[in-house]
Amino acid sequence: MKDQKNEFHKLSLSRSPLKDCKLLNEKQVHTLCEKAKEVLMKESNVQNVSCPVIVCGDIHGQFHDLLRIFTIGGNLPDKCYLFLGDYVDRGLYSVETVTLLVSLKVQYPKSITLLRGNHESRDVTRVYGFYDECQKKYGNANVWKYFTNLFDYLPITALVDSQIFCVHGGLSPSIDTLDHIRALDRFKEVPMSGPVCDLLWSDPYSNEGWRPSPRGAGHTFGPDISQIFRQANGLSLISRGHQLVEQGYFWTHNEKVVTIFSAPNYCNRFGNLAAIMELDNPRKYSFLQFDQAPQGKCPEAPYFFLGDN
Repeated sequence: MKDQKNEFHKLSLSRSPLKDCKLLNEKQVHTLCEKAKEVLMKESNVQNVSCPVIVCGDIHGQFHDLLRIFTIGGNLPDKCYLFLGDYVDRGLYSVETVTLLVSLKVQYPKSITLLRGNHESRDVTRVYGFYDECQKKYGNANVWKYFTNLFDYLPITALVDSQIFCVHGGLSPSIDTLDHIRALDRFKEVPMSGPVCDLLWSDPYSNEGWRPSPRGAGHTFGPDISQIFRQANGLSLISRGHQLVEQGYFWTHNEKVVTIFSAPNYCNRFGNLAAIMELDNPRKYSFLQFDQAPQGKCPEAPYFFLGDN
């Protein structure tokens, strides 16, 4: 235990190297994830967050664009952040992205909230890049296992000042109230059906009612559904990620549901803007849009060992 504490103490001093896109070694990643579990297991399925806060959408391994978010929005702990999930897959630097975010969570647990996205799962990351990236950069799947085990601990929704409901995907026909979400067992792999799946996979739609999602998991839900949910829970707004939107944010359902996407020029080919939402209070918000950051080459080897500098 003493060695682990010493290792974490040294890890907390490595924020600058992490921001330089350096890799931790396997032991350090394991230590980081175990410490993060201690922090996350105390958080609620509906994690309470206070304004002012900056809300960010999908990142998808676009490490340089994550750094740009902190440049635009300000650094922790001076500014507080709420991320809506999907930190890994698709982009080239999922390992570096999730390592930095988890390190910031451990270092500043009250200043950053990390929600689970549909890509924070074992099944999805095996297909869309994170598993292969871990294998390439570490030579085995251990780091992938450490992070995917940690993903089971991430909260699945957040509530900003009791008025703004934040979730990666959307709503569920199995859930009427926030108390229903609070009662769910989140500490496991995301199932492919049921309320936890719906929260991470569903999308708003223009037609009323519920429909099966074309994604093959979750549902689409209409403006009548989001209105009923908002009224039942005293909400003014639903904020979510999960969908690429051309301008980085997109209003739907009579401007009561907003989608935020924070990965500019997604996959280096879609040409979209990204955005973050600044919440001064539940009734006062603004959007900051940004283009893709210059793409530097992140070093992949040799790995960064603490104390080498």
